[in-house]
Amino acid sequence: MRITVIGAGAIGTLVATHLARAGVDVFLVVRDVYVSQWEGRELRVDVPGELPRVANVAVRPEGEAPLSVGETDGILVTVKAYDTAPLAERLRSHPSPARVLTLQNGVGNEEAFAQAVGEERVFSAALTTPVQVLEPGHVRVTRKSFKMGLAPVQLNGESQEWLTQVARAFSSQGFQVRVHGDYRALKWSKLLMNITANAQAALLGWPPARVFAHPVAGTLEVHAWKEALAVMDRLGVRPIPCGGYPLPLVTPFIRALPARWLRPLMGRFAGKGRGEKMPSVFLDLARGRKRTEVPWLNGAVARWGEQVGLATPVNRTLDRLVDRVARGDLPWAVVRDRPEFIATHVEAAREGG
Repeated sequence: MRITVIGAGAIGTLVATHLARAGVDVFLVVRDVYVSQWEGRELRVDVPGELPRVANVAVRPEGEAPLSVGETDGILVTVKAYDTAPLAERLRSHPSPARVLTLQNGVGNEEAFAQAVGEERVFSAALTTPVQVLEPGHVRVTRKSFKMGLAPVQLNGESQEWLTQVARAFSSQGFQVRVHGDYRALKWSKLLMNITANAQAALLGWPPARVFAHPVAGTLEVHAWKEALAVMDRLGVRPIPCGGYPLPLVTPFIRALPARWLRPLMGRFAGKGRGEKMPSVFLDLARGRKRTEVPWLNGAVARWGEQVGLATPVNRTLDRLVDRVARGDLPWAVVRDRPEFIATHVEAAREGG
């Protein structure tokens, strides 16, 4: 099997290393300006309590990425969600694009690729392994949680066979792989995990544990989940177990119980998953990036909520505020350490502002 991995960040390095160790011919695609940094590099994944996992892979610049049937058996996408549109457009104009498996966070990536190459050629994946980049081609797993969910967008015999091959490759490297029938359930369940103390923690500059310890900020987190669950209910999407978390068991309680009871419980959930680690959106803002994945996370909840006739003032506000900070329309210092500022904007959104 030959696989093209597009995106040489933390997740791209992680999956490329393990696929190569499983005997897959891997092409790791890096941005043209960084190709010289990757020449001759051996990929390395540091895992707590183990010897490093290393592999050699073929590195390709973007312009030479193997994307065609005949060149590669599949394309694994690990770039940020805001890079989906240009890649999907490139595949749309390609005469014979290969299958696409997206490991991206957020809701909407599968649909974009399906429009480009057809639903029967698109697959979804959710990975819960926390990874930190140390240098190009060298990453560290910060918590041993090698769990992966896979799902086809449209199931048929050929897609099932290919997905089984991918699952076997990762399973051979110690991943606990589960194949699901509903990709929407997989991605919306991962979204619930991704939105937890992510956008708000970034705005406030606080680690997740501190967010939930604060009565205002923690309550907003609970209501963001309640909004997402209400949208999922209206869409007919049921939560599934994701990354070892029993979402089907806990979500009925989150729907029913008041926020004051849920805040400490969800705080322990966030502490187990994130603890004092700053979320990815915070890192994007700290690096001065003008875009984040929040439009595919909290923003997706808000968009789908509007389509199904549900108000989502918390998720809509977090999406808007992160966007304003990222674009420079709102000074970050105005929001940092001020959960009441966010709460005021949520209240205005509830009132139609």
